[in-house]
Amino acid sequence: MQKPRKLPQRQCLGCREMKNKKDLIRAVRSPEGEISLDFKGKKPGRGAYVCPDPACLAKARKSRALERAFGSAIPPEVYSLLEEQMRDGSDG
Repeated sequence: MQKPRKLPQRQCLGCREMKNKKDLIRAVRSPEGEISLDFKGKKPGRGAYVCPDPACLAKARKSRALERAFGSAIPPEVYSLLEEQMRDGSDG
């Protein structure tokens, strides 16, 4: 009998809960330093995960979790772009 495959887990930067990777949205910092949302999980670069909930993104912003994850300052316009992409559900 085959063992069921274990689903990869990631921690949301907002609510700090461990969830299935496919249930979270990946924010990615490209090698060039550009930050965007990666809905397919295929973009190259450093990834950090957030629930598809604007409240979690707001919590991550308040606690500066994305700055810590990416090791760089994140301008406010990037956060508004992330919120917009999250609402639209589109790859930026």
